Amino acid sequence: MSQSPHDAPQLEVLDESRFQTVLCVAAHPDDLEYGTAAAVDKWVKAGKTVTYVLATSGEAGIDTMPPAEAGPVREAEERAGAAVVGVDVVTFLGFRDGVVEYTLDLRRALAREIRIRRPDLLVTVTHAEQFAGGGINQADHRNVGLAAIDARAAAGNRWIFPELLDDGHLPWQVPQIFVSADPNGTHWLDVSGHLDAAVASLSCHEAYYAALPDDYPKPTELLDMILGGAGRSIGVGHAVVGRLLE
Repeated sequence: MSQSPHDAPQLEVLDESRFQTVLCVAAHPDDLEYGTAAAVDKWVKAGKTVTYVLATSGEAGIDTMPPAEAGPVREAEERAGAAVVGVDVVTFLGFRDGVVEYTLDLRRALAREIRIRRPDLLVTVTHAEQFAGGGINQADHRNVGLAAIDARAAAGNRWIFPELLDDGHLPWQVPQIFVSADPNGTHWLDVSGHLDAAVASLSCHEAYYAALPDDYPKPTELLDMILGGAGRSIGVGHAVVGRLLE
């Protein structure tokens, strides 16, 4: 999920003092490792609390491995990659990889996680048809990204999914959403000094990477392209760019 260089004057610096607890939502294991993990490493080292929620276990993501075998492998790799950047809580919602639909069940599950984690910032991946770098976005990313944004309202309204109240999950209003890899980025944050941690996090996805073509960029090269490209356009070493919703 690449991010292209952005016109720096059009971007604002993300005010990291406004949040202390972050919930990152994505469709698959490794989605958050394509750049977002650098920000996570920065936040955790600054004393912020970050947790991950993955809609699927990524079981359809390895062509050479049957889903029943790949799911547990990819979950383990995601937990390992998260731990590298200081994230201890990784939740898998169990939706089927590759065919995730925008349903009320998905929005309810995400609203439930928001009420449990009570974040000051919700981070997700763009639901646009194309990433900031021009690559075509896939259906799972689009459906989970949009459902995460909509789950914000559901998490804050006690009359939406009242069954969550029955389970003891009180409403929670999320002040901000940061949409990574969005083609209409509005904000950026400097993650210089956190490239190595991001590379180490992505490198934990060994089985996934082993099944990719030989000419697919290795983690260091790929993340330097994503984070370095954005950073160079802004004037810093490495940067994460996204769209802020309030």
